[in-house]
Amino acid sequence: MSIVLALLAALFASFTAILAKVGIENVNSNLATAIRTIVVLIMAFIIVIITGQLDTIPQISTSALWFILLSGISTGFSWLFFFKALAIGDVSKVVPIDKSSVVLTIIFSILLLGEPAEPLVMAGGAIIAIGTFILIGKNEEKKRFSGSQRYIVYAILAAIFAALTSILAKIGMEDVDSNLATFLRTIVILLFAWVIVFFQGTHKQLKSISKKGYIFLVLSGVATGLSWLCYFAALAIGKVSVVAPIDKFSVVITMVLGFTILKEKAAKHTIIGGIVITVGTILLIL
Repeated sequence: MSIVLALLAALFASFTAILAKVGIENVNSNLATAIRTIVVLIMAFIIVIITGQLDTIPQISTSALWFILLSGISTGFSWLFFFKALAIGDVSKVVPIDKSSVVLTIIFSILLLGEPAEPLVMAGGAIIAIGTFILIGKNEEKKRFSGSQRYIVYAILAAIFAALTSILAKIGMEDVDSNLATFLRTIVILLFAWVIVFFQGTHKQLKSISKKGYIFLVLSGVATGLSWLCYFAALAIGKVSVVAPIDKFSVVITMVLGFTILKEKAAKHTIIGGIVITVGTILLIL
């Protein structure tokens, strides 16, 4: 069941990207994320109300609550370091480092959660990592800057916090309903997202977003919400070392949807990278 939920999380995550591409091309990515997170929070709140879990918040142990909140904070820090790295480094160099969170998640799950280092899990994670690097290829939209190599540190920190997000969430959801946990951590993520938006001053663009843009933002927010709910439900009942890498399969699904719906052209390295990631995902499912 955890594998099915992880695949559904990947599917909804890919719809998030497609909806964003279709309707909100001229909206700042951080602002779009902040608006989408509001929709996710509303969705999580509604589900918590329907399932009657809101009244159980006082029953959550202090340690579980801290781990849930820390997972949200970890997500926020991952975003902050990632965007900081992008601001001063080449996209083609930052993204591959950030995507190493797949490998780090597997390593952390083995070292911190005591999950078994199964051969297929290790092989699948390694193949997914290789496929991700192939997929990125040569990015033509490079951001130039001279001298500093600080972006490497920021990108590594982004990957570490992204991996820790899953680990902390897994620990925090030990005896907590996954939907309630998603609701609580989304509150933290929402605060982080809007801090970034106001810090960058992109909140001033809210008035310039068209009605169509807002419609697609809401739809992509719904897709994001469904993806998060499925992902953390999968984490609650499955192994982090398996669930987290399968969730990354959204990259391949997004590519396929891009080719079929958006009629995008596929580069050679994109197809090869997608195939390699698919092979790695199949190994994890097995």
